[in-house]
Amino acid sequence: MNNKALIAAAAWLLSGFVQASPVGLWKTIDDATKKEKSLVRITEQGGVLSGRIEKLLDPQSKPDAVCDKCSDERKGQAIVGLNIIRNVRQNADDASIWEGGDILDPNNGKVYRVRLKPVDGGKKLEVRGYIGAPLLGRTQVWQRVE
Repeated sequence: MNNKALIAAAAWLLSGFVQASPVGLWKTIDDATKKEKSLVRITEQGGVLSGRIEKLLDPQSKPDAVCDKCSDERKGQAIVGLNIIRNVRQNADDASIWEGGDILDPNNGKVYRVRLKPVDGGKKLEVRGYIGAPLLGRTQVWQRVE
């Protein structure tokens, strides 16, 4: 085996061990309508993830819309710039899953527990919002933008 083939084989093997991260910019896709809704940037600070809406993609959305249905401190805040994912940490037993925090649906003001799982080599993100157990919820698949 020549050096190039050996390096390529080693890179291929190692790629299976590298865990994709939810950190980055994501295009949200509505699970019911399959329409693009927004761009959400997920950041990490001290091992904790948070996500903020950067842009609304629905042409019918008002650029100055506020979260009037929110019932916590986010009530009345602008949707663009709104922190919708909070306090998410990597699972100690399964490094491919991030959980323990919550996600806000600004359309109805409800807050759900959340589980994030990068899939397809980190090109997609399964976002599962639920009440109680993950079995009682729904999943959206977001697409990585950057």
